[in-house]
Amino acid sequence: STVPSILHRMQTKEVPPTYFKTNKFTTVFQEIIDAYGIATYQEVNPAPYAIISFPFLFAVMFGDFGHGFIMFLAGLWMVITEKKLTSGKSDNEIMSMFVGGRYIITMMGLFSVYTGLIYNDCFSKSVNIFGSGWHPSYDFRTLQKETSWTMNPADHFDNTTGPYPFGVDPIWQSSMNKITFTNSLKMKMSVIFGVSQMLLGVLLSFVNHAYFRRPLNVFCEFIPQLVFLMCLFGYLVALVFYKWLFFTAECPQYAPQLLIQFINMFLLTYTPRVMPANFTGDLYACTSIEPTSINATSQTVFFEHQQPIQITLVILALLMVPTMLLVKPFVLRARHNARVKRRQGLYATSQRTLIHNEEHPEPAVRGKDNIAINGEEEDGGIVGHSEVGISEPEEDEEEFDMGEVFIHQAIHTIEYCLGCISHTASYLRLWALSLAHAQLSEVLWSMLFRFGLTFDMAYVGGILLWAVFGAFAVVTVAVLLLMEGLSAFLHTLRLHWVEFNSKFYMGDGYKFAPYNFKHLLDADLDE
Repeated sequence: STVPSILHRMQTKEVPPTYFKTNKFTTVFQEIIDAYGIATYQEVNPAPYAIISFPFLFAVMFGDFGHGFIMFLAGLWMVITEKKLTSGKSDNEIMSMFVGGRYIITMMGLFSVYTGLIYNDCFSKSVNIFGSGWHPSYDFRTLQKETSWTMNPADHFDNTTGPYPFGVDPIWQSSMNKITFTNSLKMKMSVIFGVSQMLLGVLLSFVNHAYFRRPLNVFCEFIPQLVFLMCLFGYLVALVFYKWLFFTAECPQYAPQLLIQFINMFLLTYTPRVMPANFTGDLYACTSIEPTSINATSQTVFFEHQQPIQITLVILALLMVPTMLLVKPFVLRARHNARVKRRQGLYATSQRTLIHNEEHPEPAVRGKDNIAINGEEEDGGIVGHSEVGISEPEEDEEEFDMGEVFIHQAIHTIEYCLGCISHTASYLRLWALSLAHAQLSEVLWSMLFRFGLTFDMAYVGGILLWAVFGAFAVVTVAVLLLMEGLSAFLHTLRLHWVEFNSKFYMGDGYKFAPYNFKHLLDADLDE
């Protein structure tokens, strides 16, 4: 055809839009991330990681496999009947919201069943599937003398079979110090999960820097951030695992306290290690302590050479702060000065060439063909339309402001360093909400079912149980599933938006909106 094309490929410096191909399962996770900000073109998308981490962190706060199973069944019902639920346009916005999140509700319920089994918590009660690892040696006459007894693990724990195979031992359900034990466990788990997710975010920032070819960001941001995080909070996680592995319940008084150790690490305070008189061996653990020294004074360090190691880690972490703050601005300044000198040299060369051409002009040579650039004939022929390159006028290079660059880098450095501390503390909400959920469930059981189960009159207890079951079911669904579920969902949302995404995700892009005549016509009609 001799008709020229009306569409031309244009050169532009605008950032392309972002488009992610999703299905009905991944759409809800992508929308959660898009609510924080649309990913910049070719930036790492956090949504695939949120598919696993979002329901898992929710389940850590909602750890009850009875409540989780109910939530799983509700989500599974919406998934099975999704065609019927999504076929008509519903005026109920709340129901439409639940139907839209049917897959994430199913995932959150399924993960809550798993964490509930780990916590061994079902409607505030425990189940004994594998048999407890604790074996009380008290007889009936001994129990009649006192209402409460202390079980020493050296005497009442079965070391041959080991601990409970999966989850928390059910004997903790009847113990008076249950909350003390579960608080310690969940608090440490929260810190471990938090540091692990923040570490993943920092590692993903390297993927962004490597893809966009920013080696300066790798050496001045990624590496210092990684070293700072691991020297402080990665070391804290290592101490948690060290204490779990090398200090058993047979010598609890001899194990150092994590909080005191971590505070002394920053204060550079180290007291002499107190050793029992009959200490044997070199390991700083229970395996080196004889049974007669169990009541010895607690040691002040975990392992040998702990003091120089901790001082080295603190110094490394402190050195990373000026590295993040100063190196990048001065490198950018040196690059800018080099460009200015190079541009000045090119300008001087062009000036000399221009003067030479003016002094020694050359005759203009006209070619044989009278065809101009881009295929245009001199006499007004047809413009070649195979592909016309329309060049945009070159934009002036942005002015370099050392003060602005330094302030920008200072803000990011302070935000990251303080954020590592505040974000690690923020992950303690996993422990706090898990404790609140467990206590609400226990209070609900005690206030309703206990009356029927402990009623002395024959048959009256069964009738009372039947009467209070309706109230128990309503309060369970309304308070523990809906209200507590919404609270855990919002806290999980915050952990992903702030604590995780802030480590690598910019979210400065915009969605791809394909050209559509129908939308334009509908917009004109609306106006």
